Amino acid sequence: MKCSVFIATSTDGYIADENGGLDWLHISGNQDADMSENPDMGFADYVDSVDCMVMGRKCMETISGFNLTPEQWPYGDIKIYVLSNTLKAAPENLAGKVEVYSGSITDLVHQLEQDGYKHAYIDGGSTITSFLNRQLINEITITRVPVILGGGIPLFGKVEKVVQLREASVIVFPNDYVKVKYAVNYL
Repeated sequence: MKCSVFIATSTDGYIADENGGLDWLHISGNQDADMSENPDMGFADYVDSVDCMVMGRKCMETISGFNLTPEQWPYGDIKIYVLSNTLKAAPENLAGKVEVYSGSITDLVHQLEQDGYKHAYIDGGSTITSFLNRQLINEITITRVPVILGGGIPLFGKVEKVVQLREASVIVFPNDYVKVKYAVNYL
């Protein structure tokens, strides 16, 4: 099963500010740029390529806080698992959209494979690091936002072994965001 990451970070590598906020995503870059050719910078195409998703509790809580309408829900009908050892159920506004899972990540991936899933979207800093430490991530796409936060929640936590990123492909968008896609190689 393919497991991949599609995430945005500040130029200095943070996925959220020190308070968990994401406002900087909407005020960074060239706001006057013509983004009509690729307004979501490939996100919808990426979501169309996956058939399930695994995210961490904090990521889910952030999404829950957006109070998205059904029309705003960005993940379509893909099956979403939320990793948590403390929650037993999803927040009310995400009921029916996500399923809370508290077992082994490796067991979850094996179960997804047995259920016929082929491509999982992995989201949330701690979750991504956990998948990397189990050598489960195959591909990472990071969109660098042209802003330096100077602190916050980093994309990567402590990795147990060096992880090589190869086969880089880069897209620079008119708004000055830079998307880099890598294949992952474990040493």
